[in-house]
Amino acid sequence: MTNTSRTPSQQPGEVGEVGESILVLQGGGALGAYQAGVYEALQQCEAELSWVAGISIGAINAALIAGNPAELRVPRLREFWDLLSSALPVPGFVGQAIAKARENLNEASATQVMMFGVPGFFRPRFPPAPWQAPGSLAAISYYDTTPLRATLERLVDFDRINDGPMRLSVGAVNVRSGNFAYFDSHQQRLDARHIMASGALPPGFAPVEIDGEHYWDGGLVSNTPLQYVLDQAASGPRTVFQVDLFSARGAYPANLGEVTEREKDIRFSSRTRLNTSMELDRQLIAQTARRLIAKLPAHLQADPDVRALADLRCDGSVDVVHLIYRSKHYETQSKDFEFSRLSMKEHWEAGLADMNSTLHSPRWLARERSEHGVHVYDLTAEAAGEKKAEPQPVPATARR
Repeated sequence: MTNTSRTPSQQPGEVGEVGESILVLQGGGALGAYQAGVYEALQQCEAELSWVAGISIGAINAALIAGNPAELRVPRLREFWDLLSSALPVPGFVGQAIAKARENLNEASATQVMMFGVPGFFRPRFPPAPWQAPGSLAAISYYDTTPLRATLERLVDFDRINDGPMRLSVGAVNVRSGNFAYFDSHQQRLDARHIMASGALPPGFAPVEIDGEHYWDGGLVSNTPLQYVLDQAASGPRTVFQVDLFSARGAYPANLGEVTEREKDIRFSSRTRLNTSMELDRQLIAQTARRLIAKLPAHLQADPDVRALADLRCDGSVDVVHLIYRSKHYETQSKDFEFSRLSMKEHWEAGLADMNSTLHSPRWLARERSEHGVHVYDLTAEAAGEKKAEPQPVPATARR
């Protein structure tokens, strides 16, 4: 188990508390550079992660983190994102550009991606899908992701993932059954196929075959692996850094372009608050059941129904640190496939700033860990004056 306790000699903002530190990364295409910035801030405060879990671009970032030694993780993330944005460098005039000009620049960048693909990631199929053999992978996708496999195999040490200390979990969807599947380094050996499967979003990308089954992007079912993480038994307290790339909240749309953007935000936004509320309820039920069982006479404690209640999992406390990328006003429905160097730098810097702000927030530094319960911290929202909607910690009467 990772020791992340904070001593008087440590600097403010460090993770604190003994237990597991877990990074959970949502899918979101080009917005994933935000997650790289978040990780850089975590590394700067010397937070030792024991587990990373991701969906889609989150799975790729997670593999780059788990598949490299600590001193190479940020350089490898930087190399990956520099490669993806290399076809669209920063224009010299952009600092003076007004919002509308920037919006037009982003749309032009997204159009270039649609036409020519992204270096080291994907390229258009030629001939296009309608002219390919029916039933082939080329016939059911617009782009070829062979470049991504080469990039992953160059930048990620899969032996380290499979044999190293950091756990990696990525989610995908079985095309035939429609069931969600997790590929977990604690349960099987992973390679580039598992990472690519997690990011194979149709109809852009073809499904990836693994052991005779084909898999699509996990975001089709759930765009965050948070529930999977919470469902796994824990032997002590956990700190989960949940990094989302789409916000469930947003303004009422004024035109069809904004409708498309808002629909995408709602569809791919994380179910973090729902999941943490469900986990809170489960913890309360388990704790209440244990107190009730302790009051029963001995002859009733052997009853099968009582034993079933006693078997309810009652883990240690969970702190969920929730960071959400909040779009700039000039970003549109194309923000998740707009891979310009300028936008990449902005996303990365936003993640770095948000994580640093969170780790130095007075409420985070002054937090107290209870024995049980789920606590959610969306501190960047609080700093911006947004209305909070997180579930409350377990009441003191339920923690006895």
